[in-house]
Amino acid sequence: MNTPPRSSPLALTVLALLHFQPLHPYGIQRLIKQWGKDQVVNVGQRASLYRAIDRLLATDLVRVRETGRDQQYPERTVYELTDAGRSTMRVWLGEMLATPKQEFPQFPAALSFVLMLAPGEALDVLEQRAAALAQTLDARDKSLTEQAKVHGLPRVTRLEEEYLRAVTAAELDWVRAVADDLRSGRLSWTAEELIGFAQSTGQQALSGRTPSKPDDGLE
Repeated sequence: MNTPPRSSPLALTVLALLHFQPLHPYGIQRLIKQWGKDQVVNVGQRASLYRAIDRLLATDLVRVRETGRDQQYPERTVYELTDAGRSTMRVWLGEMLATPKQEFPQFPAALSFVLMLAPGEALDVLEQRAAALAQTLDARDKSLTEQAKVHGLPRVTRLEEEYLRAVTAAELDWVRAVADDLRSGRLSWTAEELIGFAQSTGQQALSGRTPSKPDDGLE
């Protein structure tokens, strides 16, 4: 067998759905949305789903079961899971659950340069983020309630929703705390202080010297 492709949320999802039944790509995309997995897997572009399936097909983790066509739809290829795909899915699942992975979302990257804004500007954008997070948290609470009470789904099918709800709540608490510090002046900085610090550390980086500790006045 060819070397398996690197694991990814989308590839894992394809293998997991094919574990239950053979499907064509449209059916996979529809199930992802119906089951709410589009909250954790990006299938906004169907082309990305086709690319994932092609990689799984090329490495013998899935195979073509049949190709059919009826009067309402164009030709559709139905895929099924192979034994290798089944075992690979279990390996990927175990690794993703057990091992935290360093990821690079955009919010921490932006935070690392928030000092380029004035404190008042930073407060404004963080208050906007807090308002958006509060709306998201409310939507997640409603979704969890609906899944449990209306649809009667067992808890194990909505653990990712619980996780996203907990992460959203934690981020909201943190953003509000930082906004409070900005509002009270406990967190502040000036452009002059930061320019001096940036120039100093820039010269040290160019010379290969170890950067010195930032001035306490910037805290």
